[in-house]
Amino acid sequence: MASVDDALRPTRGRGVVEGAFALLEALRRHALGAGVTELALECQVPKSTAHRLLDQLVAVGAVERHGDRYRVGSQLYRIGHAWQPHPGLRLAARLPLHRLRATTGASAVLTVLRDDLALTVSSVPGEVEPLVPVRDGMSFPLDTAAGRALRGPVRAQAALDREDVVPGVCCAALPVRSPEGRTVAALAAMVPVGRRLEAVTQAVAEAGAAITRGLALGVGASVELPPVLLH
Repeated sequence: MASVDDALRPTRGRGVVEGAFALLEALRRHALGAGVTELALECQVPKSTAHRLLDQLVAVGAVERHGDRYRVGSQLYRIGHAWQPHPGLRLAARLPLHRLRATTGASAVLTVLRDDLALTVSSVPGEVEPLVPVRDGMSFPLDTAAGRALRGPVRAQAALDREDVVPGVCCAALPVRSPEGRTVAALAAMVPVGRRLEAVTQAVAEAGAAITRGLALGVGASVELPPVLLH
């Protein structure tokens, strides 16, 4: 009979930690949960190994089991929310993102460059939610407005998307800079087609400036934005 150690030895060149993270990544893609057979096939590990790894992840709270299905656990959620792509960025962006949504109706998205993608680290759904749902953790290709703003240089003008990616949706994006002038993120506002992108761009610029001021003031500091009237 194989021992626990035998079952957890590297499989096909994959170590224990790598196998555990492969299962967690698969669970991230299955918001409603997945069974051990499905996860083992997707991660290319033996079912017995997947089962043992999942049991260990359940024991530390990284995974939750509901019947015969597994989901990402609360402990992993708490650990993940401690990550900061730049010190104080998500806290400094909280109020500006909500004000951007309130003044434009846009879905406001803050992204950072990770693995050649624009990774969403903070978001507020807006009017285009039925067409483009936005969620923290989702990624955009670098040929989108958010991606182009991250790649830079975008200074005088915003990176604009006029239904280039999704029919009926336009987007304006600008870099978010640290107090020292380094690009640390990109801020994008997605609005329904027909909205004046000039006014949206101005609102994005003001929100980005507010985030920069918040970073300069310290973690969690925020500066309110003046209302922007759209016509």
